[in-house]
Amino acid sequence: MKKHNFQKWGVFTAATIGYGLYYVCRLSLNVVKKPMVDDGYLTETQLGIIGSALFFSYAVGKFINGFLADRINVRYFMAGSLLVAVGVNFLLGFAIPFWALVILWGLNGWFQSAGGPCSVIALNNWFSSKQRGTVYGFWSASHNIGEAATYILAAVVVGALGWQYGFWSAACMGAFGVVFIFVFLKPSPPEKESVSSVQTEAPKAEKSSVKKLQIEVIKNPIIWLLALASGVMYICRYAVNSWGIYYFAAEKSYTLVEAGSLISVSAICGTVGTIFSGWISDRFFNAKRLPLAWMASLTNLIAIALFMFAPHSTVIDIVSMVLFGVSIGVLISFMGGLIAMDLAPKGAVGAAVGIIGLGNYIGAGMQEILSGYLIESNKTIVDGQTVYDFSHIRIFWVAAALISLSLISVIWKKTSQQKQANN
Repeated sequence: MKKHNFQKWGVFTAATIGYGLYYVCRLSLNVVKKPMVDDGYLTETQLGIIGSALFFSYAVGKFINGFLADRINVRYFMAGSLLVAVGVNFLLGFAIPFWALVILWGLNGWFQSAGGPCSVIALNNWFSSKQRGTVYGFWSASHNIGEAATYILAAVVVGALGWQYGFWSAACMGAFGVVFIFVFLKPSPPEKESVSSVQTEAPKAEKSSVKKLQIEVIKNPIIWLLALASGVMYICRYAVNSWGIYYFAAEKSYTLVEAGSLISVSAICGTVGTIFSGWISDRFFNAKRLPLAWMASLTNLIAIALFMFAPHSTVIDIVSMVLFGVSIGVLISFMGGLIAMDLAPKGAVGAAVGIIGLGNYIGAGMQEILSGYLIESNKTIVDGQTVYDFSHIRIFWVAAALISLSLISVIWKKTSQQKQANN
């Protein structure tokens, strides 16, 4: 039993730290955007295209890799995929042609997409349903860890040494994650322990074929509606994550390190949302996720409005990032995982996560292209100085937050109606 517990918590630690370092290798571009533009290396539109390549390949990759992860060894899959991401970040530190950057960053997105499904499946195999909400909440903080590390450490490195070192420092941190995952991430408990220690429930669905269960997930309209709502929410998430540093520096005249520190506030506070959301819903709401998801979505709308429309004020900007981080942390934990896990049969969790991921990163990719275009097309040169007009961006990002809130309301209503009908 002691060995089992050691292995179980080793899996949790490997999934959490490992996936956090996935994010370091994914977000490195966000820190170096302004320096790249200032150096004349790339334009905002080009950066939007490069960023969208990751999101679109991630969307398709997460859909396919979610199904694939249900069938193969997630330890090798997760470690190997991060190794490719490390290699891509190393290469991007060199001056290479624009379309080569697009291809490499798209390749990064494809292999990045394996991290989430592999982590969820490993946790699902090792922890019972009674533990799942709390454990998943803590694991979801992994992206906050990765974001905070990127926005603080990479910003300092880039400010001191140049944008190339933003990619190289990410590659070094990711390499550590590869080793850590390979050593500690065991795909599932030994068969003799898994029945008594983990599988306290023995659903009939597990006796069905994986293919049949995955088809059942595909036919579930609420899964697809959840993917749409989550995808629109990801427009907000990556609007701030991808362009927040740029916006703070260009519109509110913060330095790169100051802007990175402000965005890191959202990542750090997001840990609160991700960790405690699952525990609160398990403990006080009888594992009902949608009421808290609705409240978090409303908070996200308020945070985006403050971020975009409030006048320059460090206090207000910090408050907006606190609210944004907590709300997005809850929404990622619920919409990107727990709600899908609750709706899907256990043998097809990877498929459900894959479908949600498809919606998430199509939304993020569309955001990246449109945001880059709107920023570049609405800037002018006045007396040798670049002047930005972010009015269109403000409407775009706030509208996305409002639409996501509306869709969550619809999902909440439909699931409540289904439960009443079943009772």
